[in-house]
Amino acid sequence: MPLFVIFVAIILFFLLVTLLKTLYTVRTATAGVVERFGKFNRITRPGLHFLIPFGERVYFVDLQVKQAQFSVETKTRDNVFVQIPVSVQYVVLDDKIYDAFYKLSMPQKQIESFVFNSILGHVPKLTLDETFEQQSGISVAVKVELDAIMSGFGFNILTALVTDIIPDVKVKAAMNDINAAQRAQVAAQARGEAEKILKVKQAEAEAQSKALQGQGIAAERQAIIDGLSASIEHFQQGVPGASAEDVMALVLLTQYFDTLRDIGTRGGTNTLFLPNSPGAASEFQTQILAGLRGGHTPAPGIDAARAVLPPRPTNPPAPPVGTPGTPDPYTGQ
Repeated sequence: MPLFVIFVAIILFFLLVTLLKTLYTVRTATAGVVERFGKFNRITRPGLHFLIPFGERVYFVDLQVKQAQFSVETKTRDNVFVQIPVSVQYVVLDDKIYDAFYKLSMPQKQIESFVFNSILGHVPKLTLDETFEQQSGISVAVKVELDAIMSGFGFNILTALVTDIIPDVKVKAAMNDINAAQRAQVAAQARGEAEKILKVKQAEAEAQSKALQGQGIAAERQAIIDGLSASIEHFQQGVPGASAEDVMALVLLTQYFDTLRDIGTRGGTNTLFLPNSPGAASEFQTQILAGLRGGHTPAPGIDAARAVLPPRPTNPPAPPVGTPGTPDPYTGQ
């Protein structure tokens, strides 16, 4: 009896193991590759499936999108070494599961090799500035070339992104300095234009101010002339026999003394008003009246000085030989 029980238990265990070997499940976004005695037999989709015990074996292929990241070091046409990070998204083609499983053992390594080959075929033809400008174009070129190659192995390249272009630290610092200098130049030009506009506006405002100031001075002088005319008329009416020149002389003399008073009483002035001799008032009056009349009246004292000197001879005798010349009293030479 115990031997029979042991035999039955062995049979049941064998059947259980066989059942476990027979049933298997395939998950979503996964495909099963079934081999029978080491030879490809079929592809199974997600769900519950059966295997021939001890004769068939199943392998699973992931159908989800995968991402591989690489960093390619290369040199541009202007001899600048750069690091170019590349990110590739790829997926197994649903109708080429057989090729993806059997033709490539390490697909990510193969993709890396093709990415390096594509980058090294494009970037050395470009300068550093052109590389930055054509970053998206490089991505498209890598994607097209990589997809054309990998599609034969059952893979679809969704994107191949050049995520960055990293030059040497010194080159990057030099580029930043150049950019800063260019921006400083543009800012200086803008400031110069602003200052130019400001000065032009100030000049225009000053010109308008001078014009208005001139109009004000003209009006002021006209008012002074009108006032003087009225004063002369009133003075002639009040003082019979007084001429217009007498009245003008009195007015000018009054203004002269008013000017001296203002200069003397105003603090912080640096004005020198000459002459200031006792006869300055009469001389000043005579000169102004002469200018107003349009003639020429010599200042007092000039005729007296001329009367003291004798007439200048027509042919003065030459000084004796060996004696220094006497200065000419008329010319001082």
